[in-house]
Amino acid sequence: MSDTDTSRPWPGSSREWGDDLRLAAGFLTRLAPPPGDGATRPLAEAARVFPLIGLGLGLGAGLVYGLAMVLGLPPALAAVAALAALIATTGALHEDGLADSADGLGGGATRSAKLAIMRDHYIGAYGVIALTLGLIGRVAALAALAEPGLVLAALVTAAAGSRAAIPVVMLLLPRARSDGLGVRAGTPGQRDVAVGVGLALVIAVPAIGFTAALAALIVAACAALAVASLARRQIGGYTGDILGAVQQAAEIAILFTLVAL
Repeated sequence: MSDTDTSRPWPGSSREWGDDLRLAAGFLTRLAPPPGDGATRPLAEAARVFPLIGLGLGLGAGLVYGLAMVLGLPPALAAVAALAALIATTGALHEDGLADSADGLGGGATRSAKLAIMRDHYIGAYGVIALTLGLIGRVAALAALAEPGLVLAALVTAAAGSRAAIPVVMLLLPRARSDGLGVRAGTPGQRDVAVGVGLALVIAVPAIGFTAALAALIVAACAALAVASLARRQIGGYTGDILGAVQQAAEIAILFTLVAL
């Protein structure tokens, strides 16, 4: 099957959707066993279900927020609890990518230096600043929404929409390395990317309404493409870390848009 092959039968059997969900959950969360080095299917083949993984993550974080409010915590502390649960569930996968991307893109003088910094396990000043601002921004946005129902809707929309952005960048950009997670993940098919974007919209509309959903996803797309454009100019494409930064940028953009609306 070619990288852009769209010939997989649609909509596919329930077993195929279940296989996609297990594969995506193994990569994107700690809720399923991670695929081993000998995995027979690349992550890109499950791209269409990324928003469904986000839906589950958003629901879980939203429930934690609601429980914290019931226990008497103020919105800011409830938001911290919700984000802590979300990060624990994903293993800080995307936050790590954001920090590494900020260090590499901000600190390296050449393409090879940027890629080397991004692969380094240590975190530098740019990474700390990006991670801190991202966490503060998300906590502040959730606290500003305050009401548990609104926060739940925002978390579901942000988690689903931001994970739909990942396959879009995987499809549009070349890989910056000849090895690593970006290569092992493969390239999603055009139809699977379109299905993922459609699912993100289907999830968002009942949660926040059509107008708000459309606005939030458009802003998220702009944020994701801004990160992708920066990566394309500086390192020639995407890496696994860049995909994490894309998710974080899109999630933050959605939350900020919903606060503004």
